[in-house]
Amino acid sequence: MKLVTAQEMREIDRRTIEDFGIAGLDLMEKAGGSVAQAATEMLGKSSGKKVAIFAGKGNNGGDGFVAARHLAGRGTKISLYLLGRKEEVKGDARINLEKLSQLPTEIITVKQCPKGDESDLEPAKGDIAQSDLIIDAILGTGTKGRVDGFLAEVIKLLNAAAKPIVSVDIPSGLDADGRGPLGVCIKAARTVTMGLPKQGLVLYPGAEFAGELTIADIGIPKELSGKGKVNLLTADDIRPILPQRRGDSHKGDYGHVLVLAGSTGLTGAAALTSLGALRSGAGLVTLGIAESLNPIMEVKLTEVMTKPLPETKDGTLSLKAEEGILRLVKKIDTLAIGPGLSTSEETSELVRRLITRVEKQMVIDADGINAISGNISILKNAPGPRIITPHPGEMARLIGRSKEEVQNDRIGISQEVAEETAATVVLKGARTIISDSESNVYVNPTGNPGMASGGMGDVLTGMIASFLGQGLGEIESAQVGVYLHGLAADIAREKKGELALIATDILDSLSEAIS
Repeated sequence: MKLVTAQEMREIDRRTIEDFGIAGLDLMEKAGGSVAQAATEMLGKSSGKKVAIFAGKGNNGGDGFVAARHLAGRGTKISLYLLGRKEEVKGDARINLEKLSQLPTEIITVKQCPKGDESDLEPAKGDIAQSDLIIDAILGTGTKGRVDGFLAEVIKLLNAAAKPIVSVDIPSGLDADGRGPLGVCIKAARTVTMGLPKQGLVLYPGAEFAGELTIADIGIPKELSGKGKVNLLTADDIRPILPQRRGDSHKGDYGHVLVLAGSTGLTGAAALTSLGALRSGAGLVTLGIAESLNPIMEVKLTEVMTKPLPETKDGTLSLKAEEGILRLVKKIDTLAIGPGLSTSEETSELVRRLITRVEKQMVIDADGINAISGNISILKNAPGPRIITPHPGEMARLIGRSKEEVQNDRIGISQEVAEETAATVVLKGARTIISDSESNVYVNPTGNPGMASGGMGDVLTGMIASFLGQGLGEIESAQVGVYLHGLAADIAREKKGELALIATDILDSLSEAIS
């Protein structure tokens, strides 16, 4: 499913009307009807309930007028507060306001009063307190600049009412393109967005304000809704590309993953990466580990093979391990490198050499990424496919920017790095971003705050490497790995809660997520 910017949605609306001959009034009717349906679902039944609707002067308000008419027809008591003068409402919105005026529905005009005068909002406070639901149809996706003054007062009033709010298309005051609140913003319990989801509703911090997201089909032609570079992953995308097993298959059919991970004090990362690969279906997994750590890993990991490798005096992989690793690589399908390796200079040099010498497909995470910080051209010149899985701090170090810059433009920066390096980029975090070298972007909706815990990324690295070894391409492996990783966390949250969630809970829930 495509994720759109405000400008992209405006162009889709324009072409729907001009090129496909679908009337704007028809689009508005379906939009308002979808809002009314969502409100009815939240109310349990709409008859006899009271709904306060706050509507602006534009098309967002027009959707609110339609919703008011539909709800009134279902026996709902409606109070509609128009934030402006009736004569300022134009076009399709004006037609729907006139239709609503013909019903016995209370329409109250609320305008900004001169400073010092009693606000027109005062009479609304009691009405809001008696309402079962509020519909926010004030500002749409075209909002630019900071929301302040009178409209900011309205938004604060509605948020303070402690009533469930349904927002039309986007919570008023939220930037549609993902930059978060424009000053103050409606905190919706549910947002009914029209046609296609807007990036600002899915990406954080906007997702915190959108509540439950409903995507309303208002009749946008498929020819228009299927374009664009940014996509929202869904179960329907993942299900067809999950690896399937033949009845006569054996372990050699499902890939051999070599994991290079762990160091003194960080053996857990090696274990989690290896188990992440196994739990995701890898036929064979071998862990390459500093030789002094091998005995404990042989005890800890039953199904994973281990290979002791030469180490530094600090218990990290040394340069002397390089030739042995290159011999191992000839027998495997995928290499996962980085979790818990340490930032020892000798180990980092080993990582850099392997990135430039290994022709097999490779997933690079954690200290594997730290080893090439400031030297991103290594990826560009790599002899085989590469997937990098940085968290925002690692990405910032990799490209020499601040973490804030990365977080403020997660889509743009992931696209930029993927284009520059020809690697597949998995920028982790709330709403993990996956980008390929052609600027295609996939936003993952699964996962929860319980994943803010050590070891989660190690499991993901193993999962992605496993799917690569099973024959999926780089972008498909990243999509399946990231989606299932978050879904397993969501399943685990239902059993353990968020505060208690740990990385092994993801491993334990993977089979259920795959099912």
